[in-house]
Amino acid sequence: DRFPLPPKPAYMPALVPFADYLKMLRTIGVSRAVLVQPSPYGTDNSAMMAALGSGEFPLRGIALIDDATSGRELERLHWAGVQGCRIHLSGGNDEALLASLPRVAARIHPLGWHLQFYLDAARRPDIDRLLLSLPVPVVIDHFGLVAAKDGTGSLGFQTLLRLARSGRCWFKLSAPYRISSQPPRFPDVTPIVRALLEAAPDRCVWGSDWPHPNSDYIPNDGDLVDMLPDWIPDAALQRKVLVDNPAALYGF
Repeated sequence: DRFPLPPKPAYMPALVPFADYLKMLRTIGVSRAVLVQPSPYGTDNSAMMAALGSGEFPLRGIALIDDATSGRELERLHWAGVQGCRIHLSGGNDEALLASLPRVAARIHPLGWHLQFYLDAARRPDIDRLLLSLPVPVVIDHFGLVAAKDGTGSLGFQTLLRLARSGRCWFKLSAPYRISSQPPRFPDVTPIVRALLEAAPDRCVWGSDWPHPNSDYIPNDGDLVDMLPDWIPDAALQRKVLVDNPAALYGF
């Protein structure tokens, strides 16, 4: 009722008020967080901006923008705590979107923002060439959607490794249920996590993906946190992923 969806949203999200999000964060022991603009709202970042401006929790944001987003609006987003914008490569209008990336990168570069990508690396095994040609840092969501069952030798994961070894790409260790069918601990994702950490220990961050939108499997967020010692046994590396790396990437 406060932030109505457009007439034909990409999908119909569940009702998840901001208070529920904060309750979840505090329950699992998180002390700062990053909001990512969801697809159904498109470039109307109003709900996210309201949360960022609430002062109720240390937050940063990742927005959705397009060519109609004015320079003034970019500045407003930036001062509210937005640190980047999200690109969703879904297969529908990807070619036009890919062609626009240099233009988008040029617009956000003065703000120090990064580009966050939701993409299927297996479908675009040469995407690293384009991403590394951009003048801004790049963040890959949800393990690039590489299927865990295909292992670290798969074509899609080799693309991720090239990005990791470039020194210019970051990875969100999030939503293992999007690449694995072995709940609740998703053991086949562990080798993927460890390979990314070996290649880019200073550029991996963790995320819950709450409220797990547009997913058939809804995990318990406590289970996701409990997997961290399996993924990252070393305490110093845990601190990098959970504290130091996100501070650097999101400007906390």
